[in-house]
Amino acid sequence: MVQAENDKAQLSGREGFGTTLGVIAATLGSAVGLGNIWKFPYIAGENGGAAFILIYLACVCFIGLPVMISEFIIGRRANATSVGAFKKLTPGTPWFLTGLSGVICAFFIMFYYTSVAGWVFAYIFKALNGNIVTGDPKIAEQIFSGFITSVWPPLIWQWIVLFVTGAIILAGVKNGIERITKTLLPILFILLIICVVRALTLPGAAEGIVFLFRPDFSKITEVTILAAMGLAFFKLSVGLGVMTTYGSYIGKSENLIGTGIKVVLADTLVSVLAGMAIFPAVFAFGFSPAMGPSLLFITIPMVFNSMPFGQLFLIVFFVLASIAAMGAMISLYNSPVAYLTEERGWSRITATIFTGLLMATVGGTATLSNSLLADVKIFNMNLFNFYGYLTDNLMMPITGLFIAIFAGWKLTRRAVFDEVTNSGSLNNRSTISFYLSAIRYVSPIAIVIIILNGLGFIKI
Repeated sequence: MVQAENDKAQLSGREGFGTTLGVIAATLGSAVGLGNIWKFPYIAGENGGAAFILIYLACVCFIGLPVMISEFIIGRRANATSVGAFKKLTPGTPWFLTGLSGVICAFFIMFYYTSVAGWVFAYIFKALNGNIVTGDPKIAEQIFSGFITSVWPPLIWQWIVLFVTGAIILAGVKNGIERITKTLLPILFILLIICVVRALTLPGAAEGIVFLFRPDFSKITEVTILAAMGLAFFKLSVGLGVMTTYGSYIGKSENLIGTGIKVVLADTLVSVLAGMAIFPAVFAFGFSPAMGPSLLFITIPMVFNSMPFGQLFLIVFFVLASIAAMGAMISLYNSPVAYLTEERGWSRITATIFTGLLMATVGGTATLSNSLLADVKIFNMNLFNFYGYLTDNLMMPITGLFIAIFAGWKLTRRAVFDEVTNSGSLNNRSTISFYLSAIRYVSPIAIVIIILNGLGFIKI
């Protein structure tokens, strides 16, 4: 604790995380989100389960983790947020555009992410009222479709999500971000374990466990590999400037590589536990694991309805999903707020309110893309899908590519060595060679493949 307070003093008046647990909680809270509860299960389901997970883990090790550590290094080295960090480390150069790109990308993700989070929050109350308790797939689909194609209910829930997240950001780094994430994450794990235990006790659940943990390598295709690469990038919140900003809050005594590894392991554990909570129940009641994005909102209500005390566990599940969503939204919301306060000199309250209003205004177009704006198309995509495509396939990978190039080739080896070893106090020199090899060669090549796939140059 004393060392942590000393570290805070080194931040030259800037707010920082107060404890090591706070560092882990905030960064893990950013990485753990709907990607774990919503996206990971359905993508794994569409790509063969265990075989996909193995490919995904390899992508995390060689793409996601090196870029995350690079963002930590850049942020802590400069003691500044994403834009300011590049300005300090390479003054008078265009490198600051890399940080600015991440801030813009965080905005775009929130446009559609808060829409989905609003659906999750709404489904908590639908579960409480028993409005989604049905075993008929047609009725479940009608309930979901009727909700997202309405005008005011999904908009209001999106605004509620933004209001709650903005209130947390307004409280600051230590009293807001750190305190809330340290509280929410243990609750998330407890609720997730409850769902896992219940799912594993269902008759026929073993088939879901086999699907999740017994690899069928015949399922691995080019599509599987590309999906794993893209998901590894999306789920760890890299390429957004979020981890660069969080890196600037990390004290000089913290082990950056150790922090990154802990976050990746915990994030993967949450994803696997989510799979263990979902797939045994899906198989036990004869549903398909490849239901796509509707897995969370259509299949899961039917699955829980089919089991004893189903409504109770359905409520628990959507509370769990809402907590996961909140951790990611806190970091995404904080990225532009940090930029406006530290780079533009805005007050925190002004920056928070402005950011929230902009996200609500433009994000509303994503929410209304299923109703009033359904006919508005960009490249044959509605606005919700366009924002997702733009961020997941282009903006995040492009920003991540420049982060990798900067950390691997622009920063001096001395600077990397100082940050990774804490000025020589940590005996982890062997990890530097692995990190540099990954960030200089493996990560950039893999990210370029993701970008080319996003642009449609790779045809599969």
